[in-house]
Amino acid sequence: DDQIERERASQHLPGGCCALAAVYLLGKFYVANAGDSRAIIIRNGEIIPMSREFTPETERQRLQFLAFLRPELLGKEFTHLEFPRRIQPKELGKKMLYRDQNMNGWAYKKVEEDDLKFPLIYGEGKKARVMATIGVTRGLGDHDLKVFSSNIYIKPFLSCFPEVRVYDLTQYEHCPDDVLVLGTDGLWDVTNDKEVASVVMEVLTSYEPNDPCRYTMVAQELVVRSRGVLKERGWRLANDKLGSGDDISVFVIPLGGPGNYT
Repeated sequence: DDQIERERASQHLPGGCCALAAVYLLGKFYVANAGDSRAIIIRNGEIIPMSREFTPETERQRLQFLAFLRPELLGKEFTHLEFPRRIQPKELGKKMLYRDQNMNGWAYKKVEEDDLKFPLIYGEGKKARVMATIGVTRGLGDHDLKVFSSNIYIKPFLSCFPEVRVYDLTQYEHCPDDVLVLGTDGLWDVTNDKEVASVVMEVLTSYEPNDPCRYTMVAQELVVRSRGVLKERGWRLANDKLGSGDDISVFVIPLGGPGNYT
């Protein structure tokens, strides 16, 4: 992340990205995630999560705590407190549910002038945004990202530090159908873990266990199904819901069988 910051001026490359990495070392898989990509292991039909997404919702308390410690980062335009909805000026002095960096549940407080500011985290689910700007809270780059029409930088709230999970390959006997799936949010936005596992099993059983292309075909099928088919009303999935509008990158890595060095 520091290198990207140093090079951004000379390379003229603004923007940023999430990062998901898997490293095999001495019989173990180390999976590091910074962003909203996801990794799962499918072993004997069982789903084992190897990462979690970092979004304004999952990291609410970290973001609020930073804003509480350094209120100058909010530029006098935002509040670190969260409310169930935007507060209107006419509600000054009334009681409203809220939560701060120390709270999992909600409590009541009297609405004050500062509470009328735009919330640090606004929206729910995939629509949640930090300072109404970005929907992920970890990744690389974005050093120049600012709130629209302001000089407030978003970068202080974005972390480049990944969460790392370890999987010991030597603890289990793995068959050729046991795999590690790495995918960007374009996959997971429209396809859940169980659906991914179902596609994995469906495609793998249609190929011989020693056919090396079977894993590439699984990845390709996951991409195709998540994108959907182009129709008059846009890209549609098999259930007629909207297909993924994001980039979809998928890796399927075998954990056992031919070519297994554990």
